[in-house]
Amino acid sequence: MQQAQTRFTIATHGAGLVEFTGEVAGWLGGTGIETGLLTLFCRHTSASLTINENAAPAVKRDLLRWLDKAVPEGRHYEHDDEGPDDMPAHIKAMLTGNSLTVPVAEGRMALGTWQGIYLIEHRAVPHRRNIVAHIIGE
Repeated sequence: MQQAQTRFTIATHGAGLVEFTGEVAGWLGGTGIETGLLTLFCRHTSASLTINENAAPAVKRDLLRWLDKAVPEGRHYEHDDEGPDDMPAHIKAMLTGNSLTVPVAEGRMALGTWQGIYLIEHRAVPHRRNIVAHIIGE
């Protein structure tokens, strides 16, 4: 059994989805692991990870609109240390999750045809987000 680990730093431009499937695939190809399990972990409480469609740009816009409607900004939150989007960002991250698990087969992620890996930035201002990747397999 082999293991490898790395970190990805993803620059965001404010609220939105940033695809980084290619970066993960590139790193994974260099590990030499053909069959295994990949874990991705977001080290932040106001950003999250998702696997979703990467073909139609409208999907990203619809997802963001839905999250904003489900968890609106407002004065009804006690926690607003970093501004009005602070607590909503924490709730959105809790709803969407901080980790992903992806099977690896034949040295590649076993993603579907239209699936991509995204960091979801829930804050309005740009950030540099850290994602830990870990692969275990043979």
